[in-house]
Amino acid sequence: MTRATRLFYGLGTIFSLLGATIATENQPTTEWPLHDDGLNEVVQWDHYSFQINSQRIFVFSGEFHYWRIPVPGLWRDILEKIKAAGFTAFAFYANWAYHAPNNQTLDFTTGAHDFTPLFELAKELGLYIIVRPGPYVNAEASAGGFPLWLTTGEYGSLRNNDTRYTKAWTPYFTKMSQITSKYQVTNGENAMVYQIENEYGDQWVGSASKRVPNEDAISYMELLEANARANGITVPLTANDPNMNSHSWGSDWSNEGGNVDVAGVDSYPSCWTCDLSQCTSTNGEYIAFSVMDYYDYFQESQPTMPEFMPEFQGGSYNPWGGPEGGCAENSNQDFANLFYRWNIGQRVTAMSLYMLFGGTNWGAIAAPVTASSYDYSAPISEDRSIGDKYYETKLLALFTRCAKDLTMTNLIGNGTQYTDNALVRAYELRNPDTNAGFYATFHTNTSVSTNDAFHVKVNTSAGVFTVPKHGGVVRLNGHQSKILVTDFTFGSKTLLYSTAEVLTYAVFDKTPTLVLWVPTGESGEFNVKGAKKGSVKECQGCSGVKFFKENGGLTATFTQSSGMSVLEIDDFQVILLDRTAAYKFWAPALTNDPLVPETESVLVQGPYLVRGASLSGSKLAVTGDIINATTLEVFAPNAVKSITWNGKALHTQRTDYGSLKGSIAAPKAVTLPSFKSWKSEDSLPERLTTYDDSGAAWVDANHQSTLNPRTPTTLPVMYADEYGFHNGVRLWRGYFNGSATGAYINVQGGYAFGWSAWLNGQFIGSFLGSASVEAGNLNLSFSNATLNTHKPNVLLVLHDDTGHDETSGALNPRGILDASLIGSSSGFSHWRLAGTAGGESNLDPVRGVFNEDGLYGERVGWHLPGFDDSAWSSASSLSFTGATVKFFRTTIPLNLPSDTDVSISFVLSTPSGKTTAYRAQIFVNGYQYGRYNPYIGNQVVYPVPAGILDYTGENTVAVAVWAQTEAGASIEVDWRVNYVADSSLDVISVSDKAEGLRTKWTEVRKKYA
Repeated sequence: MTRATRLFYGLGTIFSLLGATIATENQPTTEWPLHDDGLNEVVQWDHYSFQINSQRIFVFSGEFHYWRIPVPGLWRDILEKIKAAGFTAFAFYANWAYHAPNNQTLDFTTGAHDFTPLFELAKELGLYIIVRPGPYVNAEASAGGFPLWLTTGEYGSLRNNDTRYTKAWTPYFTKMSQITSKYQVTNGENAMVYQIENEYGDQWVGSASKRVPNEDAISYMELLEANARANGITVPLTANDPNMNSHSWGSDWSNEGGNVDVAGVDSYPSCWTCDLSQCTSTNGEYIAFSVMDYYDYFQESQPTMPEFMPEFQGGSYNPWGGPEGGCAENSNQDFANLFYRWNIGQRVTAMSLYMLFGGTNWGAIAAPVTASSYDYSAPISEDRSIGDKYYETKLLALFTRCAKDLTMTNLIGNGTQYTDNALVRAYELRNPDTNAGFYATFHTNTSVSTNDAFHVKVNTSAGVFTVPKHGGVVRLNGHQSKILVTDFTFGSKTLLYSTAEVLTYAVFDKTPTLVLWVPTGESGEFNVKGAKKGSVKECQGCSGVKFFKENGGLTATFTQSSGMSVLEIDDFQVILLDRTAAYKFWAPALTNDPLVPETESVLVQGPYLVRGASLSGSKLAVTGDIINATTLEVFAPNAVKSITWNGKALHTQRTDYGSLKGSIAAPKAVTLPSFKSWKSEDSLPERLTTYDDSGAAWVDANHQSTLNPRTPTTLPVMYADEYGFHNGVRLWRGYFNGSATGAYINVQGGYAFGWSAWLNGQFIGSFLGSASVEAGNLNLSFSNATLNTHKPNVLLVLHDDTGHDETSGALNPRGILDASLIGSSSGFSHWRLAGTAGGESNLDPVRGVFNEDGLYGERVGWHLPGFDDSAWSSASSLSFTGATVKFFRTTIPLNLPSDTDVSISFVLSTPSGKTTAYRAQIFVNGYQYGRYNPYIGNQVVYPVPAGILDYTGENTVAVAVWAQTEAGASIEVDWRVNYVADSSLDVISVSDKAEGLRTKWTEVRKKYA
């Protein structure tokens, strides 16, 4: 806040705490206009929040990319976990490149390219959807999700109103809009808003404060918006500013063209990448757990709109060379606790975490900034497991789902005057209609992790109090925050105040059950208006429970160590949890209404995950996961007499306080078979002069000009995208006659790429790569090679790339920038190029164009199930000498048990003392699921989902190993079970139904030899 604002609110708070009323604090809601998009009133919004069908909603959402887990049968797993955590929505980027392998094809039907099951699942489960179609999405995807045929320069500089670019995106964006139009809330479905472009803060030329319009950008936005409307989009159009300096596309800021209905801003306060140095230009010097002010930004930029964050940090991606496993310490459960509550203190009522499930950069989807993993330190891990960060996020998401008054508040004030400890400050939010209050408390310096005790001054309908009143304290222990409520309604009852945080509540038989929690070992105090008596019905780890009749109600105090306690207040129950117990406490919905009315849920304690519940008469069916022996306890209407767990009857007993308890045995362990026999074959015949490159795999690299803005240093143009080869490994064969002493070769392939060269079959050098270098050049000496005198010499250059750059770098070419012979008067006579089999032809539409590179073994399908490798040599280990490429293959069976969810990862490693100067790719049933680069990166674990893995049949595992020195390479391949869960998720069925995703080798592959 500005100093003047702080002063104003400070004075307001003083008057507030004295019991006075200041008109500006709780101004009537009629002073804020209720907006709609002019097409309908199903989705509306104002200064406070979004409304859907006239009901205000706290939009707590998270990002999930269907194209990063290409098994539609597993999308249910992710969405059920999102729903179970209390989220009201999820968001997804589409990916133009994934659906458009060439400029003549749009695929929205083959395998995982059909994303309509997401809409159907959202309706079934009760989640609203934020649809983000691009056409540019960034997402650390190659070229930001642009199809790579777009990167040649032929379509202009992109992301503007150039007619060539417009013609390119129109078919894709039209189809995306048409598909989404069938699933909008305006049609009774669940897509609530539609985002135009992504982080496109280009509305202004120069500083946004001067409001000089960028006419090309405005025209571009208007073209996209018109296309969306013309193809059936009737929900509000949204935009996401990349930072708080852009002020683009919001009608509160200006009335220039291109504005959307609701603008928002993205924020990554702890850096979007594990490489913190990349964020200093936008975030300033990195200080762990340092927060940013959003309230003033929203009041200045869009005061009549809800405070909307289409992307708020859910984690960070791990760049090449980053720490093994990512950098969870920068965005762990403490981050979730502090930063998401901070947003609430800033009055944010709509935020979407990026990412909620990151998934995998399988194939060549990734841009050069990231390795194969896109775990993103997200609450749901890449291997689909959940842990402390997920559970901590759940604590707040369940609260925001049930705290209806939080959707309409004014910020009354903030500062240390609310507490008796100068190390702690609070933000007071108040609902102007109900007078419900929310006090978000933080360390004055959020970067500290001290354990500080304090009391809070709160203003309630019964007067001003300093709480707790009866001997306890509130604590912020470490990087923590707490939200205290006043005049909080739950069912027919009202909490006058509570120093314990509200988790959730439910109403059974017209009587509420309230759930409160505190960190383990801490105390809490709450007062219920109008209550007269209290008693302890169950005390697991509780102590110091006392009741005081005062202020027209009943105050209860307690300390809660490990476990769950139950109090009875008059005719209703209050459940007390410590953090550990709260992590495993669930409120599954009995309805597909995303808002989950208070009478439409039950309460469940104990399991690793509760996916859902359904009630039929006296029978309650609960579904979910357990990974250890678990006691399940259910709070439900009195009519419930029996419970099933994942369809099986559960023996339960009624407790003295009315819940039902039963025990569930741990799932049986799963042991994976070991890799025993491998076959191997050389996969670089192209280095030999006897190799014939006249086949279908090869094209002449003969362009003498290019539309790419980067002018080639030498001709012909050797930018691979010019010739229809867009990702991964490419091979260039350069011919020359006569003598030469060497060659200067400069290749560009993105961070962490590499290249190697052979002359007439003899290895002459490699650029091993660097996590911080996008292009690499070498002066190659021919002194150790034999030149031909009576036939052409052949220089083979083998290079990979790690994806195209994002934003304005999408046009940065991939390929050879400069190729010059040294000591030759004639130079190269011609070049030939090979890449992915079939180039842009989409030879494998199920797996898609990103899944394969140009290695010989990939072109002819050695990585595919069904290829006959009987003529190959047996290999006792995955090791060899010499600079070449070897393919290793094996088949291995799985027969995993039903009624369990098993998650499996492959683990790649380099034996001690062996060279790391090699690159490897692992293929599972034809899918490239890992790029292992031990010379540069630290990623060694590669989760592979059910459906890609056949859980009840044979699996083909192939490893391509490219040795970049004569020392060769040695690699070890193993796999592990990440977790085994007794689950309602039928992964065996998912695997069986995914058989069509595991297409087999065919004869057509032979022509690409």
